Amino acid sequence: MIALAHSEVALDPDSFRSIADLAYQESGLTLVEEKTSMIQSRLRHRLRALKLDDFAAYCAVLKSDAGRSERRHLISALTTNVSHFFREAHHFDQLADLFDARAAALRAGGRMRIWSAGCSNGQEALSAAITLAERAPDLSKLDLKILATDIDQNVVQFARDAKYPQRFMRGVTTEMRSKYFNVTTEENGEKHYSVAPSTRQLIQFNALNLLGQWPIRTKFDVIFCRNVVIYFDAETQEQLWPRFLEVLHPDGLLFLGHSERIAEPEKFGFECIGPTTYRPLPQ
Repeated sequence: MIALAHSEVALDPDSFRSIADLAYQESGLTLVEEKTSMIQSRLRHRLRALKLDDFAAYCAVLKSDAGRSERRHLISALTTNVSHFFREAHHFDQLADLFDARAAALRAGGRMRIWSAGCSNGQEALSAAITLAERAPDLSKLDLKILATDIDQNVVQFARDAKYPQRFMRGVTTEMRSKYFNVTTEENGEKHYSVAPSTRQLIQFNALNLLGQWPIRTKFDVIFCRNVVIYFDAETQEQLWPRFLEVLHPDGLLFLGHSERIAEPEKFGFECIGPTTYRPLPQ
């Protein structure tokens, strides 16, 4: 019997259902059969890495007692980590307006907390930091912190390293690059941009599954959860909204992605105040 090349191995229906069930249990990801070709394409490299002949063998690994680390690789492969700086710029304009309204209180000893929930490679959290640094040259002296989390430990480490190839710098002006990044040239001639320490120190990067426990002991003024819940079914989303409400200040803001909405926001204690922008209902 001639073994198929990994590029030819097909995702059979039983293996698809097993992988879909595991993805949902582990992270709330909802996989549909129409995406079978995309899923098999993203997972074939895991078969190569584990020297497995087919997806049935891969599912056996995932379900085994030793499969926990591989389940992390599974979620990493299935999650699309596409982002760029200042994506959906209107949210950063709203963040700047909120900061301006609270700047006096911050300088009088107040504090501000921001959460990038689904931070991908870190551009969202850094865009928030740069937006506020542009507003306040004394930002490092204020009590302002940004928490950036993602389920994918690989992208969290990338974001923590805070070094971006030229192709990742879309949306960052030349002036911002000179103010907030240090440029280096690699051996292959490609430029890389390392985030300046004064900006990097505003952000804490951690791995976090939004469907698991949140080791959070504070309330946030702003929560970015953009292009994350699009992967979740309605039931999972409805479990998430009350949890966000619980950790959001009464006058805070929740930002979702351009194709995401809270259905019946009043039911969950929110009101929509602009494109994909929500705040808690007044008490």
